[in-house]
Amino acid sequence: MESGYVTTPFGRRPMSLGMLASQQQAGTIEPGMMRSKWKLFRAICEARPALGVTDRALTVLDALLTFYPDDEISEEKGLIVFPSNAQLSLRARGMTPATLRRHLAVLVEAGLILRKDSPNGKRYARRDRAGAIGEAYGFSIAPLLARAVEIENLAAQAVADRELLRATRERLTICRRDISKLISAAIDEAVPGDWEQMTVMFRALVARIPRVASTEELASLLEEMGLLRDEAVNLLERQIKREKLDANESQIERHKQNSNPDSTIELEPSFDTKQGEKAAANNEGVAEPSDSQRLKLPRPSAGSGGKAPNAANPIAGHSLKSFPLGLVLQACPAILDYGPGGAIANWRDLMSAAVVVRSMLGVSPSAYEEACAGMGPENAATVIACILERGGHINSPGGYLRDLTRRTERGEFAIGPMLMALVRANGGAKRHAG
Repeated sequence: MESGYVTTPFGRRPMSLGMLASQQQAGTIEPGMMRSKWKLFRAICEARPALGVTDRALTVLDALLTFYPDDEISEEKGLIVFPSNAQLSLRARGMTPATLRRHLAVLVEAGLILRKDSPNGKRYARRDRAGAIGEAYGFSIAPLLARAVEIENLAAQAVADRELLRATRERLTICRRDISKLISAAIDEAVPGDWEQMTVMFRALVARIPRVASTEELASLLEEMGLLRDEAVNLLERQIKREKLDANESQIERHKQNSNPDSTIELEPSFDTKQGEKAAANNEGVAEPSDSQRLKLPRPSAGSGGKAPNAANPIAGHSLKSFPLGLVLQACPAILDYGPGGAIANWRDLMSAAVVVRSMLGVSPSAYEEACAGMGPENAATVIACILERGGHINSPGGYLRDLTRRTERGEFAIGPMLMALVRANGGAKRHAG
């Protein structure tokens, strides 16, 4: 190509800065650079969205490339093709002249070809006596060679993005199938849990899947569905463990023997009795406070209604799933203000903030201690954070916490749906923990 040559369009077509920039870029071809025209064309097809060209424009480019005599595009062999409109229309699948001109303009604007117009606007080539082309007027494909590396990189990125989108769609489809089957199995087996609410949440997530979705949108939905699936699996696993424990207990009952029925010695020490003895000793000022009292753990008693995690209540405080601290703070950003120094960096900070919030909400110490025993300290602090976030909708935080504790002991409560609902209500906004 005539490197450094600036040409203006024929007739009333105006010159633009974009056309000048394309001509300058076409003059930066590295010496000796060559590319297969059809491999380069396939790369352009892969990168079509990034290049901003239509499929009809690519049909015209395909027809133009057929007029280039060699398979390898190189500057030494010339970069100008000069077909007539009639011949170009035939090779462009019979495209009409008006449509042909429109898509040629698209290729020029996209910087894939250049016009090199003759004095009268015709396309032709002047040859010397030996038959070699001396001067040619038509369309220059020099930009394809100058942008070959860029086009190949765009094509590789397009292929990678398409594969990622396909993989994400497949994972989302499998996750949808898993949730649907798990909920159906839970309902058929009468597994305790709020399956109706989980079904509503699942349908809401499915309804949010757009017809034409990006990878980012599908990844966000996949993350939420993954939490819902984990929650369903957690509830079903708890049911399986409960059935195994019930089967083991019934088997032990059938083989239970006691040679001395009047003996007061049990196979295991009584947790309630020891706690009662220590509490009585503390009231008399004789014994030191117990470890559980120092840590503010719940003390089961006959009047408090609390239950200790013993053999009579095997699932309390051990089977409720804990969620990442970052997700808890994303769902409940209001509790950040009550952490040490106005920030929460770990679970200890969250539990400290929960104690302050518990007092502010009017939740009694006994209700909070029962929640710690039934759910675990981390989950109890998480529930307090959720109650604070929904404070305007809960009339009695203490009664609400006791009800959640009882539902947890029966295996009917899960924290996951509550957290996900708050994440959506807050618009997915994130605040740093500390």
